[in-house]
Amino acid sequence: MKLEIQQLLKKYYGYDSLREAQEKTIEKILEGKDTLTIMPTGGGKSICYQLSALMLKGVTIVISPLISLMKEQVDTLNELGINSTYINSSVEKNQVISRIMALKNGEYKILYVAPERLENYDFIQVISDIDIAMIAVDEAHCVSQWGHDFRPSYRRISNMIGCLKHRPIISAFTATATEEVKKDIISLLGLATPDVFINGFDRQNLNLKVLKGINKRDFLKEYLAQNKGLCGIIYTSTRKDAEKVYEFLLKENHKVGVYHGGLSDEKRNQFQEDFIYDNVDIMVATNAFGMGIDKSNVRYVIHYNMPKSIEAYYQEVGRGGRDGGESDCILLFNMQDVQTQRFLIDSREIPETIKKNEYKKLQEMLDYCYTSKCQRKYLLEYFGEVVDYDNCEKCFNCTGSSELTNITIDAYKIFSCILRTNERFGKNIIAGVLKGSKNEKILTQGLGTQSTYGIMSEKTIKDITDIINILVADGYINVTESEFPTLKVSNRGILALKNKEEVYIRAKIKTTKIVKEDSELFDILKKLRFEIAKEERVPSYIIFADTCLKEISSYMPQSKEELLQIKGVGERKYEKYGDRFIAVIKEYIEKNNIDVQSLNLADESDEENFKSETEQGKAEEKKKTHLVSMELYNEGNSLENISKIRSISVNTAEQHIILCYEEGYNIDINKLVQLEYKNQILDAIKDVGDEKLKPIKAMLPEEVTYTSIKAVLAEERRMANGNININPKDLTTYTNDDIII
Repeated sequence: MKLEIQQLLKKYYGYDSLREAQEKTIEKILEGKDTLTIMPTGGGKSICYQLSALMLKGVTIVISPLISLMKEQVDTLNELGINSTYINSSVEKNQVISRIMALKNGEYKILYVAPERLENYDFIQVISDIDIAMIAVDEAHCVSQWGHDFRPSYRRISNMIGCLKHRPIISAFTATATEEVKKDIISLLGLATPDVFINGFDRQNLNLKVLKGINKRDFLKEYLAQNKGLCGIIYTSTRKDAEKVYEFLLKENHKVGVYHGGLSDEKRNQFQEDFIYDNVDIMVATNAFGMGIDKSNVRYVIHYNMPKSIEAYYQEVGRGGRDGGESDCILLFNMQDVQTQRFLIDSREIPETIKKNEYKKLQEMLDYCYTSKCQRKYLLEYFGEVVDYDNCEKCFNCTGSSELTNITIDAYKIFSCILRTNERFGKNIIAGVLKGSKNEKILTQGLGTQSTYGIMSEKTIKDITDIINILVADGYINVTESEFPTLKVSNRGILALKNKEEVYIRAKIKTTKIVKEDSELFDILKKLRFEIAKEERVPSYIIFADTCLKEISSYMPQSKEELLQIKGVGERKYEKYGDRFIAVIKEYIEKNNIDVQSLNLADESDEENFKSETEQGKAEEKKKTHLVSMELYNEGNSLENISKIRSISVNTAEQHIILCYEEGYNIDINKLVQLEYKNQILDAIKDVGDEKLKPIKAMLPEEVTYTSIKAVLAEERRMANGNININPKDLTTYTNDDIII
């Protein structure tokens, strides 16, 4: 049997061998057994039932959810010389009759049908007279209400099978299935003690990356300019975003198509054809596009918005690199994406149990965006695989410019605040309490009297919520699965508190202007790091990140002052390891007679610190001019009056006042704020962050001015910068009233 399989594989498909899961699936089908096969997108599921169909006596019926997929696969099979056809709503009635007659006469080996066709009793009666060898259910996860593409019509498959005169072999195939979805597939399709084959979810050629808080359009403009002519897919959450991105890329002169449920069938089909046949390079689409698309040369998959679940995300990124070549999988994330997905869940009329499950999946997707561990490992473990590495050397967390940062004290404060408020609130309220916010919601509930109120006042609300999101993603905090989720400290968080365990996150570090590292010194420093790590009984990367060691080997610092200029070397690390590293560096310099010149270790963004005397003079003059505006403002002049008196624009006058306020001068900033909207502005800042004004403005009533938003932001920044920072190294400064142990 194996020899015959190999011969047919070579004859029709041109391959010499099958993957292990493919081979085992086909063997069990040919033995007459039901099977469930789980393979990642691009893993070769269709070959399993197509090759089996060639060797079975009778017709194989393939149940497939998309008309476009049926046509594509049937065209491909007929091109290979495997006679196949399909019946769906796009086929005229006389053609349906003709194809069924041809099936009865044995002219076709494979028939593709949509699951909705199974609702037609006459159709079932007709095909029951045909010798059906196997029913193959493609995209089988659609049968489960816990799956990400639930299709009620899939529930009727088992009823249809029961109406047949003879029960055929049943095989089911999917790219993504959690344990609960797997159980549903077996139960709801009525698989008889099936053999289950899983061909690993790992796709090594997919380069995973999550980018947070960036300008999405600017990123697209730059990335697509650098990858002009390459084929890619850009996914959006809504039709509106799909159209906006499509129009934007058209103006940028890209060959681009668009695909979503709001287009006519004719337009969707035309754009899909254009994409498949390389008439357009880029497809901008909602999740309506892609299931079963077998285009092999997709070099990037960009998620313009965060998808609703990890299953949906992994299936969509799986459309990249199906030829085995490298493909970038980039998720552009901001918190507004979460609000959009929550709105989509809330607006659906579905049972509460299903809605609760969708909230849970959305939280898991958010956790992926914030996790500080290997992103590939996170995904594989989600699908139940055992992963024995912590660094895949491929995803952004493992290769990006980041290092592990100790956030133990901040974590303890957050855990304590959650526990002291009896685990009754969500992250925005908790962040507000820790910040010491005067938000009405916080004060009216008496949270301003909590011992944890204001103990993270040195940070912004966004900084605190980011840390909370990371602690959730890394399992220290749980989130309830509901429309209004609340935070609860997990067992891992409780143990960290009780045992005083240190908590680390992976934080970005600034890009530094560096020269090429000395590879020999780098290796010597790695050996020293390994020795210290063994002594400390911690992983090597906790001592210093590779990026840090590379910078040290580039600049060869020989003193405490020089070593502390290296990104990733703080006072604490210097005290513990600094002298040993400096000793090794000095020994290496002396041994190799290296002439180490003084190097500028400043970040590129610090170039303004090296201005000429003339520029410094101009800066001083600028400082004086904004103080003049402040004096006029404090005398009761409006921005418009200041503008006229000083012959400057109103916008410049506004900038002067806000700058003075942030510098700590005594100014009534509330004169610039529409006070009736202040709480709404604060809520908007919490939701979308404080990096851009436009997203904040979009969440507010039209009458709210940018001046109001800027003034509220200035107040937040002044609060953040004007307080004395608590020393995070000194655990003993906190009493049991501050931190629950």
